[in-house]
Amino acid sequence: MTSHEDQDRFKGCLPPMRLRARQPIAGMFLAAAACGGVAVSIMTSDAAAQSGNPGPSMEPITNVAPPPVPPRSFDYWQPEWMMHELWGPDRMSKGVEVRMKRHQTFMDKGVPADYSGQHATLPPTPSTIGEGKDLYVKNCATCHGGDGMGDGDHANALSPSPALLAFMIRRPIAVDEYLLWSISDGGAAFGSKMPSFKDALTRDEIWKIVTYMRAGFPGSQVNRPR
Repeated sequence: MTSHEDQDRFKGCLPPMRLRARQPIAGMFLAAAACGGVAVSIMTSDAAAQSGNPGPSMEPITNVAPPPVPPRSFDYWQPEWMMHELWGPDRMSKGVEVRMKRHQTFMDKGVPADYSGQHATLPPTPSTIGEGKDLYVKNCATCHGGDGMGDGDHANALSPSPALLAFMIRRPIAVDEYLLWSISDGGAAFGSKMPSFKDALTRDEIWKIVTYMRAGFPGSQVNRPR
């Protein structure tokens, strides 16, 4: 808090200033007055010009170059490979294109009437999961892999590659009717070599496979190099 003595010392340091109404104050203030060892500058640019002392020069802000914009590859929130223009025709792998077609068809039109509103009818008991495992190993593992990682014995000979069921089964799109449709009709309509199983498996057998996948592929045996 400033003492009364300090306040009195500062009184009169600067002469009273009267400004006419609506009179603009031009430019920057650069004046000097010694006041108890404290230097205060108050000189208008007009006064500085008249005195022949223009004062220190300052470059206008408008002349300051903006900082350089980093290349797009440095945008870690939206890297190059995620840019939307890369998702057009002839810009994605065949596997991605096939899966996108099935997903888009499901989102736009749903599933065929035969599978609409269908739900798994078997409880996930150990018996159901065990039978589902046997059916999966016999009908699915050679392409999709024993644990659903898409690296079965035939996987490298297929284009597009088999889906990663261990990942897909946990996605929101993997509802019962979508899985029933995919297994029953296969992927011929979308350019995939996924065979149709609606004539090879009963509806209950398909539900057992689905139950096994939803359980996390328990007991799967995979000989994967480390």
